[in-house]
Amino acid sequence: MKDTTSYKLPKSTTPFIMPLILSIFMTCIVSAISTMRNVGITVEAFHMWPTAWLISWVFAFPTLLLVLPVVKRIAKLIAHSE
Repeated sequence: MKDTTSYKLPKSTTPFIMPLILSIFMTCIVSAISTMRNVGITVEAFHMWPTAWLISWVFAFPTLLLVLPVVKRIAKLIAHSE
């Protein structure tokens, strides 16, 4: 029986949702590491981190949208398909 209370986006949005989620996680982790590495684990670093994250995400998401199809093709050339 189909659950009508949950909402899912159409399958056609997958090429945008996957890079969106990936870019959020990736930039969150990398910007936190970079900020803590440069400033140290301080209160100031925790105040700086959201800005560093947002700036990196603004560049990462469109970059992933452009680069991910190329990366998928390269991966298919390197790995065996099943």
